[in-house]
Formats: sequence, structure tokens, C-alpha cells
Amino acid sequence: MAEVRLINGVSACDDVSMPTPGTPLPAALIPDCTKPEAHHAAYRSAKTNDAIFVCIARQGSRWKVELDALASSGPTIPDQAVAVLQSAVEVLVSDGTVTQANIAPDYISIWAIESEQKAREIAAAFHAAMQGLRQLYIAVPVPRRRA
Repeated sequence: MAEVRLINGVSACDDVSMPTPGTPLPAALIPDCTKPEAHHAAYRSAKTNDAIFVCIARQGSRWKVELDALASSGPTIPDQAVAVLQSAVEVLVSDGTVTQANIAPDYISIWAIESEQKAREIAAAFHAAMQGLRQLYIAVPVPRRRA
């Protein structure tokens, strides 16, 4: 068993306040932003909480997923990480789960998803991925190339 050294009867860990990184939303909590006022409110909430924005929205009989990292002040997701997200979207398109998507280091839009449940599942997965990739990039920055 590891020994905890006490200083004046207090563990060295007691005084440490560690920041809580952005927490991914579970599928059930992804906001439905079909109505413009719901979208504005959810985006405003993401900005206020310094979080990556995520939502789903009905488009006719299908659904759309939207993520926007610009709502938070964290770093842009590096190109290497965007490639991972791009690969995942390509699989969704090739198997017919989605018909179209736009991906950039700070924004993802995926649409023509058949059901709300599937849209929520995709939104939660990509939100978790963006959060995780951002945290990984903060912990392990990409080395700069020499000119």
C-alpha cells in the first residue's frame, strides 16, 4: 500500500483543486434544436459554460447533428485528430447511416440521419470524441515541424 505523506496532519492532495475538463453529454441529454430559439438557447448555454456545442435537429423526416467547438475557448482540434473524425464520418456515409457531412477543426455537421435515436447516438459519440481529442492535444501537443 502506498504511503501518503501528511504535512501538518493534512494530505498533500487535500489542497489541490483540479479543473474538471469538459464532460461529454450522453445521448439522452443532447438538446433537440429543431426550433431556432432552442438552437440559440443551447448555443448560448454552451458559450456560457465554455463547452463544445452539440445538438440534433429534425430536417423533414430525417435528423441532423451539429457540433461547434468555437462555442468554447479551448484549442482547435489539430488536423491529425480531425482525420480520425473524418474517417468515422466516411464509414457512416459508406454504410448509408448518413448521406452528407461537413468536418472542420472547429465544426461538424452530419445530416440525413434516419431516426432521432441514431442522431443522438452519433451526436454523443462525436461530442465525446471532440472532447477527448481536445484533452489529448492539450496533454500531448503536436510537435511543430522545422522549416
